[in-house]
Amino acid sequence: MAQRDYYEILGVERTVDATVLKSAYRKLAMEHHPDRNGGSEESVARFKEISEAYTVLSDEQKRAAYDRFGHAGVGGGAGGGNPFGQGGGQGFHDINDIFSQVFGDAFGDAFGGRGGGGRQSHGPRRGSDLRYDLEITLEQAYKGAEVEIAIPTLMACEVCDGSGAKAGTKPTICSTCGGAGRVRQANGFFQVERTCPRCGGSGEMIADPCTTCRGHGQVRKTRKLSLKVPAGVDDGSRIRLSGEGEAGQRGGPRGDLYVFLSVQPHELFERDNLDLLVTVPVPMTVAALGGVVDAPCLISDACDGKCKAPVEVPAGAQTGKTVRIKGKGMPHLNGRGRGDLVVELFVETPTDLNARQKELLAELAASLGESQTPRNTSFAGKAKRFWADILGGDADNPKETA
Repeated sequence: MAQRDYYEILGVERTVDATVLKSAYRKLAMEHHPDRNGGSEESVARFKEISEAYTVLSDEQKRAAYDRFGHAGVGGGAGGGNPFGQGGGQGFHDINDIFSQVFGDAFGDAFGGRGGGGRQSHGPRRGSDLRYDLEITLEQAYKGAEVEIAIPTLMACEVCDGSGAKAGTKPTICSTCGGAGRVRQANGFFQVERTCPRCGGSGEMIADPCTTCRGHGQVRKTRKLSLKVPAGVDDGSRIRLSGEGEAGQRGGPRGDLYVFLSVQPHELFERDNLDLLVTVPVPMTVAALGGVVDAPCLISDACDGKCKAPVEVPAGAQTGKTVRIKGKGMPHLNGRGRGDLVVELFVETPTDLNARQKELLAELAASLGESQTPRNTSFAGKAKRFWADILGGDADNPKETA
């Protein structure tokens, strides 16, 4: 039966570079690896085919010979030699070596087995990393803070010292895998390696398990940690605490703890990178004549959120005018400088004026040439007649409804 084209097997064009070729092989090898497909004969054959194609095409000399002479260029027909040895069987054990060169130890971690380096799963295993979400206030983000957090995590059992065996006893080597944690099953010329079904990959058997951890060697507890939040952190900031994750297995090191921070919305301030934005009401007279108003800020090291900073309001300021106060914003995370406090002015119109105040405003309006009568008198007249028709009465004195 004619052999399939190697490029067709990997699903790539004949002009692809080494990077695209490797990416295609990684995807197909992960999909069809026997360990992910129950060791079926179909997956074994497909994985062999994929690895054979990549072995040839990833080698520049073999690829050149294949492009020129086809399968004969890398088989016995043109003196190129079968890349897997005579008859395709001898030397094919190197497929796993090819796989490990591409994937490294990631394959061993992904499937719980040994990686390309041949390390065994029954040795010390590093604990898992943990994530903790922490919400802080803007004041804490501004000044920095020290907070206590409670982390539910797996810890080594103190009764059995993490061994999983009852006090006074020890685990024994698994007789099925000999302590390797993996067993091999022959499938023709190809050997499939799987997790040992007896010990579950640990390489050890526990005849008399610890009653506290029930043989797992770990117990779940809540740990309390003191966390220092640096000044200047923002939403999405991440703090890594090395060795504060879950306990490792069989004496392995602890994982890490990653704390992700989110900053609560503030009732006064909005944050824009390192700047703090705040809106301040300004009396109409101050806006017209100019003057000074107070704006809330966080400038004091012991600030309780009620600190004030003077803001110079220029004469004739309008609503929406912004005044920037340098160096009164958020601190830079690495301590180099600060942002600004950006104050947006909101001009307030006075209400509940007394007669004298209204008189003075009328005089001001007259001096400025402003009219208090409607500019569109024809429209005002139409409006009066409209309401008179609805409510009854004449245009100047419509009746009131009950």
